[in-house]
Amino acid sequence: MTVMESTSARTDTCASAPKAHPRPEGQDRYTISEVVAFTGLTAHTLRWYERIGLMPHVDRSHTGQRRFTNRDLDWLAFVGKLRLTGMPVAAMVRYAELLREGEHTFEERQELLEATRRDVRTRIAELQDTLAVLDFKIEFYAGARAASERP
Repeated sequence: MTVMESTSARTDTCASAPKAHPRPEGQDRYTISEVVAFTGLTAHTLRWYERIGLMPHVDRSHTGQRRFTNRDLDWLAFVGKLRLTGMPVAAMVRYAELLREGEHTFEERQELLEATRRDVRTRIAELQDTLAVLDFKIEFYAGARAASERP
């Protein structure tokens, strides 16, 4: 693997600049229970992610126990961001497949993320409209209550 490939693969799996990891690189072997504690995800969810292909690269110890790495924690942070966007699980799995296929899928990955960004921007606009209605109603009730309290 070239430096360019390892750099792009590393940055492509992160949600943003990665936050500090619990353990330094090279000593980053986490059990499923540790990942549950770090991420707030359930063990069932982590196993399901692995089963559906969202995390097929999880290493195993010689006894078969899952061993997660800092890179896995970064990927889970990114998946968490994708979940917050409302991206369907099937689209997240497709993104993960494209990532594994390599650099020749950059364009398709970008298109998938751009479509998700459009959806998020639409939802933000809808929420801003909703917030404006709530603000109007709150101001109305505050004014009406103040008027009713006047002698």
